[in-house]
Amino acid sequence: MKDITANEMAFVLKILKSPETEYNATSIAKVLNMSAMGALKIAKRLEKEGIIKGIKKGKATFYSLNLKEEYARQYLKFLLQREAAQAKVYLRVWVRELRKIEHAYAIILFGSVLHKEKEARDIDAVIVVDQDNFGTIKKEIKDVNIVNIKKVHPIFQTRDDLKNNIKKPDRVILNALKGIVVKGEDVILESLFQ
Repeated sequence: MKDITANEMAFVLKILKSPETEYNATSIAKVLNMSAMGALKIAKRLEKEGIIKGIKKGKATFYSLNLKEEYARQYLKFLLQREAAQAKVYLRVWVRELRKIEHAYAIILFGSVLHKEKEARDIDAVIVVDQDNFGTIKKEIKDVNIVNIKKVHPIFQTRDDLKNNIKKPDRVILNALKGIVVKGEDVILESLFQ
């Protein structure tokens, strides 16, 4: 793919992070505050690249991610990493802090910190764990909390919990998916598209 524009990135991430919603060009344009024609141009370009696929339903074409293609999966992983790298400075501080939780399979930063930044009371994070590493991860979180004024408020999920809560759909987990993936992009993608 040529240069990835901010609107293309927003388009793909909106589809990725909203598994509960089907989007056509008009509906995604409203959410992303762009023209319907602009959204349609982006959709056509991404479809041509094999990143998304269009599914006709009546007169409308709804878009979904083309996860059968390795290229599309790598593209999504890159966008998630880019989103974390290009986040606001205060959020990047928390991305770095949460990456100190080394034994977690995946971490998503979400909640009020995304909007309120320094005004948030705590730092919400979904942390994907397994039972064997749970004690180690709790210690790593404690170590992060000791050196920071704001405390990490973890929501622990196993890989199966995450998949099941997305499928349910669990409102808290669906809200968390709209946050910033700190680490474990492959785990998150696998959970979204089981």
